Amino acid sequence: MDRVDTERLILRPFAEKDFDDLHDIQRRPEVTRYLLWSARTAQETRESLTARVGQSELAAEGDNLNIAVELRETGRVIGDFNLLWLSEELMRAEIGFVLNPDHAGRGYATEAAREVLRIAFETYGFHRVIGRCDGGNHASMRLMERSGMRREALFVEGEMLKGERADLAVYAILGREWRAARGGREAATPPVPPV
Repeated sequence: MDRVDTERLILRPFAEKDFDDLHDIQRRPEVTRYLLWSARTAQETRESLTARVGQSELAAEGDNLNIAVELRETGRVIGDFNLLWLSEELMRAEIGFVLNPDHAGRGYATEAAREVLRIAFETYGFHRVIGRCDGGNHASMRLMERSGMRREALFVEGEMLKGERADLAVYAILGREWRAARGGREAATPPVPPV
């Protein structure tokens, strides 16, 4: 992935220099409350960062594009977004995100999510992007709604999260819906993902 600049952010691949900022996010129990994993040790964050550094492009189904969200003003990484290629046949991907809570409430996550959706539809030509979160994670649900996604389902006690039953909220947006919301027309042939 190439670096992408927004009004206040830089979206780019992760680098080894991002360890301190990533660990500041991943070490917090309030961040991992609704995630499949718990607060991470420094060693666990190091392993997580190594994986992220190696996931900087989508070339085939199953690939995961990890995106560091850097605050342009400070040069610090404040968010961790990803785009997972779920199905080549259906051209479906899933967006995921985590934001450092010290930077919540300022619109940074929405700014980044909208750009990740733009990358999904314009760069990779996906037909559909979904997002899933715990049904109690109201902040994530609001973020997906602000990004133009709609809630398609709420599976009551449909998942297990850290040994407990949890609701699962599913959101989605189609490429044509994303383009229409930006005043564009449905493209006759969407771009083909790079190989």
